[in-house]
Amino acid sequence: MGTMPIPRLLVSMSLPMVASMLVQALYNVVDSIFVSKFDQDAMTAVTLAFPAQTLLIAMAVGTGVGINALLSYNLGRKDSCGVNNAATHGIAIYAIYAVVFCILGFTLAEPFIRSQFSAKDFADKYDVTMKTIGYGKDYLSVVMGCSLGLFFQVLLERLLQSTGRTIYAMITQGTGAIINIFLDYALVFGHFGLPQMGVKGAAVATVIGQSVAALLGLYFNLTKNKEVSLSMRGFRFHAATLKSIYKVAFPSILMQAIASVITYILNSLLAGFTMDAVTVFGIYFKIQSFIFMPVFGFNSGMVPILAYNYGARRKKRMVETLRLSYFIAAAIMAVGTVLFWVFPQQLLSLFSEDASSLETLVTYGTPAFHYISLHFIAASFSIITISVFQALGNGLYATIVSFCRQVVILLPVAWFMAKVVKKLDFVWLSYPIAEVCSALLCAFFLMKIYRNQIAPLPD
Repeated sequence: MGTMPIPRLLVSMSLPMVASMLVQALYNVVDSIFVSKFDQDAMTAVTLAFPAQTLLIAMAVGTGVGINALLSYNLGRKDSCGVNNAATHGIAIYAIYAVVFCILGFTLAEPFIRSQFSAKDFADKYDVTMKTIGYGKDYLSVVMGCSLGLFFQVLLERLLQSTGRTIYAMITQGTGAIINIFLDYALVFGHFGLPQMGVKGAAVATVIGQSVAALLGLYFNLTKNKEVSLSMRGFRFHAATLKSIYKVAFPSILMQAIASVITYILNSLLAGFTMDAVTVFGIYFKIQSFIFMPVFGFNSGMVPILAYNYGARRKKRMVETLRLSYFIAAAIMAVGTVLFWVFPQQLLSLFSEDASSLETLVTYGTPAFHYISLHFIAASFSIITISVFQALGNGLYATIVSFCRQVVILLPVAWFMAKVVKKLDFVWLSYPIAEVCSALLCAFFLMKIYRNQIAPLPD
């Protein structure tokens, strides 16, 4: 990471992650397609479960960012003890997470889904509402209650990525995704001698895929990742290590946790118009992952390069990494914007079995896809910049940007459009409005960081 030409390094670090994340996005979409083919109400249920699932992922991925940054920084400083300490703290932290979410999953899944329905839903469409709640409970209780595989899959992939062994991280994630896709089809509909489990089958397929990926990640770390020791012998929590991890991780966790709360509230606002709008919202999030996942893949490759070269005090390599990352992210998002504007009906048709349902989806989905996708290019700038903040130890800036984007701008604008203007199409505009403001704030903080931390480094 200190000598290879930056374009080649960024591609070699990122491309395996991009490929694996695309596979990950594929199985997220396939999962929803199978569920929607089983029952359209099941797709609505999965959408209502999405905020809680987002919180679960926020804890896993956000903490992984902190562990990744600390481990890469210690690699740059040739501090093997610091590297191993970061890894073993990650194991202990994720084990605690898994226990907490297991308890939450099996106790609060149904109340969480039920809370997103209004009294009118129970009065006017009682049977449909109760069926949807049942689907949501089945899905969410399994995904959260059996989250151990997810947590350790994320951790073990981050350890491989931090030491430059992204090809193994790609293999673990890709293998888990392929298993998930196969089991989705088998368990949702009852093929290959397996029972028909419906929505619960999709959740079981997900946790099995994650668990297999975690086991494969453990094997690669023990046999291929010689820079990191996973021995827990004599382990004790150290406050300084936890502080270093969460100084970087907390903004990422908070950013995604806030997104979970915002999605929960948006589901409730959209349900005030029609549950079809909630379904469209869920479909949008699944499809947009094909656009955002490659950006996150390059982002994941960029963070350890920045952290390593910041620890090694190499300004020129840091600047070159940033320029190339911004360009690639913007190009990917531009392609995504075109796709959402030109092919909304074709994308929505993947989630409908009959013409009547498709007509409803297209009616609500086309303006949603058009308006929301306007924020893609601005989002690419914010995603890269927030990761720069984290890689360089400026988590507070990332926290401020995230909070302002979602709490100060997105939610109030969406509420105003839903409750005062009372136009569903205008609710979708809250995303581009919030993202432009976020990008401007990111630019302000980035200039400050460059002036104070990057510019003083030797050329």
